[in-house]
Amino acid sequence: MALSLLCFVLIATFLFMQTLADTSCTDCFVQSHASFYPNSEENGTDTGACGFGSFGATINGGDVSAASSLYRDGVGCGACYQVRCTNSVYCSGNGVTVVLTDQGSGDNTDFILSQRAFSGMAQSKDAATSLLALGVVNIEYRRVSCSYPNKNITIKIDESSSNPHYLAFVLWFQQGKRDITAVQLCETQNFVCKLLDRDHGAVWTSTSPPSGPLTLRMLFSTEDGEDTRIVPVNNIPENWKAGDTYDSGVQVDQ
Repeated sequence: MALSLLCFVLIATFLFMQTLADTSCTDCFVQSHASFYPNSEENGTDTGACGFGSFGATINGGDVSAASSLYRDGVGCGACYQVRCTNSVYCSGNGVTVVLTDQGSGDNTDFILSQRAFSGMAQSKDAATSLLALGVVNIEYRRVSCSYPNKNITIKIDESSSNPHYLAFVLWFQQGKRDITAVQLCETQNFVCKLLDRDHGAVWTSTSPPSGPLTLRMLFSTEDGEDTRIVPVNNIPENWKAGDTYDSGVQVDQ
């Protein structure tokens, strides 16, 4: 009898712990607040802390946002979030998907949305006007995969670069639900690699970069510490120039 009772207790404990594991998810919504850029155009800013430049104002159709703690010293740049306000009078159930392109904090807010994105949480144009009048709204958010149909990860050489002495670049169209946590620059011929510095935001830099055609190795990491290395199909040419963009030839689905 005692043995049967002990088995029952062990099974019940296991099922309880399994239930706890199943209910703790990374896809759950987090409660917070959001405001919007009050003095901006409808889209985002082209001087954001992520270093995306004018691309950061128009990516994702202009549905972009600054973030405070989610910026994570630049690691959060390029991440996508589903953000929806919770006022049932004005807000839609789906909300809006935004890309983080800047750092900023407001009145206890996690997000400072572009006006386009802030309005995109509303049920209608009239409701959007009412939301903008409120200025700050209660929201809930969760991390989601970034998706850019027919777009590969793209390497944008920063205008401050000078071949062959200094190379700085940002990665456009970061896809999936992973963070880019490290980047190596490799000589294509002998694959000698150099670990790059995160200068600020999403800007990666190297003084005295390797010579010849160059290959990147990017480390994509999940929130639970799972790492995946991605090597682009296409190379950065030997005669790379400041301001140019180069298609990596790869997409990341997860």
